[in-house]
Amino acid sequence: MVLRDGGTARIRPITVDDADRLVSFYEQVSDESKYYRFFAPYPRLSAKDVHRFTHHDFVDRVGLAATIGGEFIATVRYDRINADGLPASAPADEAEVAFLVQDAQQGRGVASALLEHIAAVARERGIRRFAAEVLPANTKMIKVFTDAGYTQERSFEDGVVRLEFDLEPTDRSLAVQRAREQRAEGRSVRRLLAPGSVAVIGVGRAPGGVGRSVLGNIRDGGYDGRLHAVNQAFPEDLKEVDGVPAHRSVRDIDGPVDLAVVAVPADHVPAVVAECGEHGVQGLVVLSAGYAESGPEGRERQRALVRHARAYGMRIIGPNAFGVINTAPDVRLNASLAPEMPRPGRIGLFAQSGAIGIALLSRLHRRGAGVTGVTGVSTFVSAGNRADVSGNDVLQYWYDDPETDVALMYLESIGNPRKFTRLARRTAAAKPLVVVEGVGSAPQGHTVRATRLPHATVSALLRQAGVLRVDTITELVDTGLLLARQPLPSGPRVAILGNSESLGVLAYDRCVAEGLRPSPPLDLTTGATAEDFHRALGAALADDTSDAVVVTAIPAIGEGSPGDAELAEALRSAAAAVPGKPVLVVHVELGGLAEALSAAASTAPAAAEKPPGAAGGAHPSRAAERPPVPVAATPPEGTHLIPAYPAAERAVRALAEAVKYGQWRRESADPGKVPEYDDIDEKGAARLIGELLARGEGLTISAAETCELLGKYGVHVRRALPAPTPEAAAEAARTLGYPVALKATAPHLRHRADLGGVRLDLADEEQLRRAYGELTGLFGAPQELRPVVQGMAPRGVDTVVRAVIDPAAGAVLSFGLAGAASQLLGDMAHRLVPVTEREATSLVRSIRTAPLLFGWRGSTPVDTPALEELLLRVSRLVDDHPEVVAVTLEPVVVAQHGVSVLGATVRLAPPPARDDLGPRTMPAY
Repeated sequence: MVLRDGGTARIRPITVDDADRLVSFYEQVSDESKYYRFFAPYPRLSAKDVHRFTHHDFVDRVGLAATIGGEFIATVRYDRINADGLPASAPADEAEVAFLVQDAQQGRGVASALLEHIAAVARERGIRRFAAEVLPANTKMIKVFTDAGYTQERSFEDGVVRLEFDLEPTDRSLAVQRAREQRAEGRSVRRLLAPGSVAVIGVGRAPGGVGRSVLGNIRDGGYDGRLHAVNQAFPEDLKEVDGVPAHRSVRDIDGPVDLAVVAVPADHVPAVVAECGEHGVQGLVVLSAGYAESGPEGRERQRALVRHARAYGMRIIGPNAFGVINTAPDVRLNASLAPEMPRPGRIGLFAQSGAIGIALLSRLHRRGAGVTGVTGVSTFVSAGNRADVSGNDVLQYWYDDPETDVALMYLESIGNPRKFTRLARRTAAAKPLVVVEGVGSAPQGHTVRATRLPHATVSALLRQAGVLRVDTITELVDTGLLLARQPLPSGPRVAILGNSESLGVLAYDRCVAEGLRPSPPLDLTTGATAEDFHRALGAALADDTSDAVVVTAIPAIGEGSPGDAELAEALRSAAAAVPGKPVLVVHVELGGLAEALSAAASTAPAAAEKPPGAAGGAHPSRAAERPPVPVAATPPEGTHLIPAYPAAERAVRALAEAVKYGQWRRESADPGKVPEYDDIDEKGAARLIGELLARGEGLTISAAETCELLGKYGVHVRRALPAPTPEAAAEAARTLGYPVALKATAPHLRHRADLGGVRLDLADEEQLRRAYGELTGLFGAPQELRPVVQGMAPRGVDTVVRAVIDPAAGAVLSFGLAGAASQLLGDMAHRLVPVTEREATSLVRSIRTAPLLFGWRGSTPVDTPALEELLLRVSRLVDDHPEVVAVTLEPVVVAQHGVSVLGATVRLAPPPARDDLGPRTMPAY
């Protein structure tokens, strides 16, 4: 796992083979720490102590150790106790816990990490409560317990502080755990991006080659830390390479090395990792190829690389990486294969592909023109095979990085969708996150969890988390530049103006297609002057009926036509005079205008130089126009940057993404609550699920059991009675009352009214018997059809509600209209469970066919509040009982008043492992 300072450690059980390690560890602990642990001077462990602390039954007694390089740095142990406070002779639900941490390792969060892990182990073994006795002077250990977030009690007796706390995760303990996770993982990336010293390993003597190129890029980029060139083939008398100190081994470097860039053949990497670990290097960027991307043998080599590096507490970017860049003035690190250092700016880039990384850097460089400080790059990470450091880690770093205002990511795969969605939601609440996600199979070098969810569903869940998911890297850059340069729109209303009527119409059409609300375009004619543009833009920005402005421009003809610089200044000054709304420019064959708009003015133009009506004043911080965030982005003083696009569809698509993000930000400020219902029988449902699961590992429960389980959560399925014979059908109809429906429930006919397997509105026994004969005549014997009789539900709109627990993404609630809309067109909406009241409302309204629920073309609106309550109850069931791995309600008829659930299936199974509830861990290798 990652520790507080960004280093790593391994946590594992203490076994009988650890006696020597335990003795060595104890000898390195100070007398004070030993006193705090045993409440008396205890200079050394006796043979009896060593035996007791290394022999555990891993039920009533468990010991864990944190290790670095195979050596203990801390230990923790619990012993189950009975009601009298003595060691348990029979299972009890309370245990006593004690820690010991090496003095040199204190302050790194080791004890907090061990507490999370030992608590998880204890919960798995039926222990629900820990007790710890601590000397009052041991303030550090008291703080470990009190800061953990568990519900606890404290008492003081006989000079000892006794702490008792429940081990069930609480909202506060999860919040503490995730805050620690964010700080630790963010710092682990910071160690890689802001090193005080760098060694490039694999530098050739001759110009060219990967190592020599990276060394030159670091040196030429302006890195002012200590830089070293390393190659075991260097002659002993070689002192420098390109002015950089040369060494044959990392061991020969006098002083610390924070980061090692590894560019040697794969079979030489293990020796390099060992040298770096022994020298205390904090992290590695491995450019070397020949790992998982090359096949099974390379995949095992990659696993060994990660295990080896982590044994020394190092993290890895790569292997097969393109490198990292940090443009911060006090760092200026270009440890990559990019030949030029990008302009400094506020955009963070992450790319799993080196080729895509090059393309993104190049496009931002071209589109940024002369700008430094806004649309340049803050940090760039190419993760390659992302064997260790992944997009999740970089998100943790960007979340509170003051140099990054907008995050752009190209992802070929998402290794942990559940965690990525959680981190993306938190990051998006602070700064925009724009993602291009590959839709094909994961690259061979990537380890990806299996998911049953379609790609479209995963994309919908990312949207729910505030991620702006675009389809191409062109859209990635287009959207990123708009979000970096302009304030967020407060709504979808768009004003369009310019000197090209046809270009304005194109922009209008694209706005309509993207769901925006454009006003009719204002045509300034081809003879428009810079002053005309200035006046029209100022009026549009001041108009309360617009939330954003799109300016269209084509080359003007005739004397007095504005030049590119003049027009750019007119637009820029108008935007500065009425700030708060985004402005975009669509140009045709006006590359000079795009460059002029991107050029940063060092100072605001003097009043005499402004077009008439222009006003002074600096463009305000975006922090004034967006909800409060941890880090506010502020364009440079006197700069009014307007993004320019060569096509209307590109500008409008970027604007549409900004509108969606602005709406998400406003809604996420108040996400709503998960409601409580007095009639839910959670304990009764748990008992029933336990009884049903006792039959086997996984099963689809019967119709009667489904009705009973759903009923405990207030979801009532309309009663259906089996009809194996015409007489049984008639008796069922008399029991239910006419009119009734006759349905074939065989899998190939279920819910297939189009095939004739459903007969509705049967008013009497004669109609019922006739329908029964028709069904059996068409489709076969009753035992094949499995017919049932069900009372007719009120007329309404047929819908479908589904919930599934996916091992990778978590619990997902889905909704759509039954039949062709969901089956053929895939018109389903999705939300992560648990769903709040606001999310249930948006879920119902987010499908394309939602107008059918609200009175489309004069039809009667249906009872959507009742539908939303049904969704919330299903969400609660799945969230409360992860053993409910799948629920399908189909059809759910939503009438003018109320809903009727006509069919339901439930599948139970042992719940998938949850790694997002703790304890904190890194992906295992």
